Amino acid sequence: MKEATGELNMTVVTVVAIVAVAGFFYAVVWPGIQTSLARSTCSNMCPGGKLDSTQGSGGVDTDQKICYCAEGDPIQYDDAADDSE
Repeated sequence: MKEATGELNMTVVTVVAIVAVAGFFYAVVWPGIQTSLARSTCSNMCPGGKLDSTQGSGGVDTDQKICYCAEGDPIQYDDAADDSE
């Protein structure tokens, strides 16, 4: 019985560790990845590849999905391509 209890305890510790790592990734690492991808996308979409760093977070508003280009109007981007047509 002691052995089964020990294995259960290790299972609980493992599950808690996995949840902690996933939470850290989601809270700290993932937003940086999203911003980097959005900035790269916006650099490709903007004329001349230049972003207006005075707008948004370095020229990108990831919440509204807007690229602020140095030359021209803001551009709306969508990270989910619609290939259904």
